[in-house]
Amino acid sequence: MTPYPTATVFPPLPAGGLPLTDLQREVLALKKEKDALILAHNYQCEDIQGVADYVGDSLGLAYKAAEAKNATIVFCGVHFMAETAKIVNPTRRVLLPDIEAGCSLADSCPAEKLAAIKAAQPDLYVVAYINCSAAVKALCDVIVTSGNASKIVNKVPAERPILSVPDQNLGQWVSKKTGRAMQLWPGNCYAHVQFTPGALLRAKAAHPGAPVVAHPECTEAVRDMADMVCSTELMVEWSRQQKADTLIVTTESGMIHRLRREVPNKTFVAAPTDRCACNECKFMKMNTLQKVRDCLKNGTPEITLPEAIRAAAEVPLRRMLEWSRY
Repeated sequence: MTPYPTATVFPPLPAGGLPLTDLQREVLALKKEKDALILAHNYQCEDIQGVADYVGDSLGLAYKAAEAKNATIVFCGVHFMAETAKIVNPTRRVLLPDIEAGCSLADSCPAEKLAAIKAAQPDLYVVAYINCSAAVKALCDVIVTSGNASKIVNKVPAERPILSVPDQNLGQWVSKKTGRAMQLWPGNCYAHVQFTPGALLRAKAAHPGAPVVAHPECTEAVRDMADMVCSTELMVEWSRQQKADTLIVTTESGMIHRLRREVPNKTFVAAPTDRCACNECKFMKMNTLQKVRDCLKNGTPEITLPEAIRAAAEVPLRRMLEWSRY
């Protein structure tokens, strides 16, 4: 029998952090030359995070994209994230280092299928997790992220039935937290559902006393084993508050790069799956620092959207940004 993988352990960074590489210096020089803002999701590779102007979750990145004054936004994430930047800031050029960087959640919810459901049930209030295409956002009433979903759902009119798309695990978590019944779209993040109770039990046994934080895209069985379930942004503050020296992080392992920078006195354990020592999203990792450099040099690949879709998608996104502020 093949042994289960051992969780990857990330000790504290050396004092002063990691030195810049020659390629990172080249990217920083190009960024200045091209008047570009580099936005990076928490799941990006360590060397990309090291040159970004801002590293954060989908909510923070949406705010930063909306506020950007630079001529160009280089969005180091996946396709729907770069689309979001274009939706909220249409006059800026938005580049995605690898145009094929997709998302299993976004793929699970085709716009035409959602449109048919809305036509059959016109009273539905559609709450869309931000992990969906611009065409799907254009059909929705409000957008949410894992960081604000409960707050947003509590503002939905009580008499309206809710359809939550596309992540059934996030929707289930929000429904339980808010007490609002929801129809759940049957989609999931292929990476987060690879975490299993058995794998997490083995990690806990190897690191006794280590608190566990998990992302709401995990299955309910895994979420129930965690000491905290929250967005990646909240994971940073939660980690700071823990007395334990070692913490188990149950989300895409790129998050640990940010945690090591911002919570430097802790050891982080990347929760394993039954098949790998740490869990990486193949789509997030399609972006590389070389591709960041090349897109800055060449001005491609660029995100473009039909104006009708962009304008329609901006309405629920702006509603989210407004409702999240109070």
